[in-house]
Amino acid sequence: MQHQQFRRLFLAFLLLAVALPASAQGFGIGGRIASIRGNAQADTSAVRFLGGQVRVRLSPKTAFELSLDRHREDSGDLTQRIVDYPLQATLMMYPVRSTFSPYLLGGFGWYTHKVQDLTGDKVSDIVSTRRTGWHAGFGAEILAGRHVGLHADYRYTFLHFGDSSSTDSSLTNHILPSYQGSMWTAGFTLYF
Repeated sequence: MQHQQFRRLFLAFLLLAVALPASAQGFGIGGRIASIRGNAQADTSAVRFLGGQVRVRLSPKTAFELSLDRHREDSGDLTQRIVDYPLQATLMMYPVRSTFSPYLLGGFGWYTHKVQDLTGDKVSDIVSTRRTGWHAGFGAEILAGRHVGLHADYRYTFLHFGDSSSTDSSLTNHILPSYQGSMWTAGFTLYF
């Protein structure tokens, strides 16, 4: 049921992006690959995700991105399937717009993790959890013509400010951010 709601939300956003007024600077749809590390403090390896994004240019210096990535892994004995898919809404700020355009980014994400018990080819049980959190990072886009952009960026995920478990009451302890995960993304966007 959650998968259908998620799919409807994503399709609604795609329709909204297509129907934006002409005052917008344009929109684009593209694909990407992501390397995601769920816990940056633990010694875990990164996992590869495939996905896509919709980018909407709001002004010459700002853009909005909605991205969805997906990873599926079956257990060795084929009794469980794990499916992860993060959905991120991101605001991107471009200090300079040119053929090579660096940007800063920040936004909010919904991270869904499903464990499916399998009996043969059928799913017998699903346990689904969802986490939410802020992300921020940096990247760059290279325009390869008027309608194609290539991008790469790095995102700190599950950002939070201040450490409530610390006994240090200094101002810097309450201001400096910390994060749990990280992700690299690289992809392309076709602009219309």
